[in-house]
Amino acid sequence: MIRQGIGYIIELQSDMTVVGEAADGREAAELAERLRPDVILMDVRMPGMTGIEATREIVQRQLDTKIVILTTFDDQEYIYQGIRAGAVGYLLKDAEAEELLNGVRSAFQGEAVYKSKLASGALQRMAAPEGEVSFGKAPETSSGNSAETIVQIPMSEPLTDREREILQEMAYGLRNDEIGRKLFIAEGTVKSHVHRILQKLGCEDRTQAVVAALRSGMVK
Repeated sequence: MIRQGIGYIIELQSDMTVVGEAADGREAAELAERLRPDVILMDVRMPGMTGIEATREIVQRQLDTKIVILTTFDDQEYIYQGIRAGAVGYLLKDAEAEELLNGVRSAFQGEAVYKSKLASGALQRMAAPEGEVSFGKAPETSSGNSAETIVQIPMSEPLTDREREILQEMAYGLRNDEIGRKLFIAEGTVKSHVHRILQKLGCEDRTQAVVAALRSGMVK
């Protein structure tokens, strides 16, 4: 019933169409291979292969499909595992229809879509060096200051002040149009800046850029 309801909403849009439905992760992976959809809305808990496992398998097959986790569980572990598996977004099933549709459109455009209060913690966990995961206060050094681990990332050239500003808004999870309204610039200008940011950081998508920026201390 939930699949049918979501499918009905999507089919009402002039720029979207439903090309397939799956009842579990294994079927989702098989259909993704055959249908090559632009975007997949993937649940987490399913019989057999879970949504996280299916996401990982689909991403490994390099099908150029954007996967957005859509679930009832606002769980930081699920968000973290979803990001690690390669999902570009995490939406909750109690989201408004417009938020869901905008999430699909944003994912299709290559934007990260994490509409969850726990997403920032999961992204920070992703940004932590391998084996260093902490949700508490950083230990103090002998000088009394909190210890921080900063990872330098190579860049083709430094980011401009405007690019750093936009990168920070990306870390907050804002879409291009939202960033444009907040900074009083055109959405097309934001897209150009985002493209340059990805180039300079050597990242393929917004999620990679945000994680790299968090690890290097460029954003909070």
